[in-house]
Amino acid sequence: MKDYSPDKLRNIALIGHGSSGKTSLTSAILFDAGVTTRLTKVDKGNTVTDYDPEEIERKISINSAPCFIEWKEHKVNIIDTPGYSSFLWDTRASLRAADSAVVVVCGVAGVEVGTEKVWEMLEELKLPRIFVINKLDRENSNFSRTVNEIQQFFGRQAIPVQIPLGEEKNFAGVVDLIKKKAYLFEKDESGKYQETEIPAELQEEANKRYTQLVEVVAESDEKLMEKYFEKGELSTEELIGGLKKSIIDHQIFPIFAASALNNIAIQMIIDGIVDYLPSPVDRGKIKVKVKGKEEELSLSPDGPFAALVFKTISDPYTGRISLLRVYSGKIGPDATVTNSTKDTDEKLGGLFFLQGKEQIPAGQAKAGDIVATAKLKATLTGDTLCAKGAGLEFEPIKFPEPSISFAIEPKTRADEDKISQATHRVTEEDPTVRIERDPETNQLLISGNGELHVRIITEKLKKRYNVDVELKPPKIPYRETIKGKSDVQGKYKKQTGGRGQYGDCKIKMEPLPRGKDFEFEDKIFGGAIPKNFIPSIEKGIQEARKKGILAGYPVVDFKVILYDGSYHEVDSSDIAFKIAASMAFKKGMKEAKPTLLEPIMNVEIYTPEAYMGDIMGALNGRRGKVQGMEQKGNMRILKAQVPMAEMLDFEPTLTSITGGRGSFIMEFSHYEEVPAQLQQKIIAEAIKEGRVKPEEE
Repeated sequence: MKDYSPDKLRNIALIGHGSSGKTSLTSAILFDAGVTTRLTKVDKGNTVTDYDPEEIERKISINSAPCFIEWKEHKVNIIDTPGYSSFLWDTRASLRAADSAVVVVCGVAGVEVGTEKVWEMLEELKLPRIFVINKLDRENSNFSRTVNEIQQFFGRQAIPVQIPLGEEKNFAGVVDLIKKKAYLFEKDESGKYQETEIPAELQEEANKRYTQLVEVVAESDEKLMEKYFEKGELSTEELIGGLKKSIIDHQIFPIFAASALNNIAIQMIIDGIVDYLPSPVDRGKIKVKVKGKEEELSLSPDGPFAALVFKTISDPYTGRISLLRVYSGKIGPDATVTNSTKDTDEKLGGLFFLQGKEQIPAGQAKAGDIVATAKLKATLTGDTLCAKGAGLEFEPIKFPEPSISFAIEPKTRADEDKISQATHRVTEEDPTVRIERDPETNQLLISGNGELHVRIITEKLKKRYNVDVELKPPKIPYRETIKGKSDVQGKYKKQTGGRGQYGDCKIKMEPLPRGKDFEFEDKIFGGAIPKNFIPSIEKGIQEARKKGILAGYPVVDFKVILYDGSYHEVDSSDIAFKIAASMAFKKGMKEAKPTLLEPIMNVEIYTPEAYMGDIMGALNGRRGKVQGMEQKGNMRILKAQVPMAEMLDFEPTLTSITGGRGSFIMEFSHYEEVPAQLQQKIIAEAIKEGRVKPEEE
């Protein structure tokens, strides 16, 4: 393959809401660039970038997948990213490898929650971007309506550089407003087209849109503004130059029109990527830590080698594959580099460019390019690889905390034996998955970014690693506390011939404000209990509070005041005082009005306005308290606090209400008292499970 200098590279991520057509657009780009010999389709399960069995079966992108094309003396690296909220962590990670983005919007559905979420990522990373309004061949698609929606959400700097020829099933091509030409495509998906004059019926709209484009470009540059006021127009060269500069400065976001499925107007999008979007050189310097100090790194093949690992693929047959974005220097396939994040050396297991899952050997990788290597021992997503001694480290990739957990149970003993290694491989590939044993409930919990995410992980365990598990709702981590005060004595006395055991302590218990956990105060005066036994009393209470008296849950938010007791010079011991303290704690709990607490979650629900009433009704039925609402275009963000116990099956309910257009995120907020009628059910369940004995109620 040809050796490309950094200024001839383009690194782009295709991003957007789920089902907006990103994978179909990738397929059309690969076909038009001659990478594939036919136009592959998501429905046929033969696309280059959706190759995972789960993706083929579900017809959605679950993983980011890289590919590349060569186009007009340039190499364009493309990352096809997921759009569904459960997998947006992978999109965020991939954006760290990109220099710009193509935001794909469905011409039927318009701007959706996922579009907003990826936009926020682009804003945070300050990435230049263009829009593609896709699926313009579909029934009910509308270019003008979608443009208005994009401008409503993202500002009038989002501006068309094309308008469509025909609508819905008659969509046949585009008018290029800059070149003032029309491109009419054949209906055979070949991508062949004829360049013609703008049809008379579109001339008025083309002139109007052209004027709007020129005005927005002129406004972004003082010199162009002066020229425009003076002459009333800009030359084509000035318009193109001003547009490119404004895109790189993220002042303007041009809008293209297309049908990826029918391969209409895709070549104009590739031209736009090459002509308008930045090369790695255009992006300028990048922030990096050099031996702990903040510095800026210049992109140069002659600088010290430095790369960010933005994705890890774990394969049961080929092992671990690490995807790198090289920011500085160059590297050969058998080089030894330093993982500065983990402070360890790594030997590269070859270098290759990925075309989906196909590996194409690379002689070397240079600054600005995206490349993969295999069999790194310690390196994971987010790590920095650099030349030995360089001490360079990029900012780590931020991953969201899991929002939902399920218990998993191996179906057979054989599955139980294999589960540890399999779950380790899964978490290597997906840093947002947590698989850990809950010390309270002893359940093996799998946590992810939504029910779909968790179900796909369990399918991976089965299909890739032959580990079959059952998903069950997790046990809620309830807590116990006290509402009143108590004053009790715990006395432990045992005589068994020879030396006995003696411990005696008097304690007061009182509630603490929510979230304060536990306090222990020593108020012993006059040596009623020797100082050396005080830590044993506190330890006895700490151990006893791990299991409350109502339903066997840990006890929180209470204070113990040790104020009196007695001891025996021979028989007293640490263990005797620990047991006495545990006895006092149990007595004190019973007398201090014990109660159950449940975790309350902060929930944010993104939904079109039409479904607000039904969603609020669903939350009310789940003991939710609405905290507020925000409006963003046609979307509403509903903020509420809801008990965790009521949120375990909320995802399918929301999907049913909104037809899949709603999404939610949640995180732990605080603990609150469980209503009395529900406490009895929880206690009865604990007795049934043997967590407490009936007399301990």
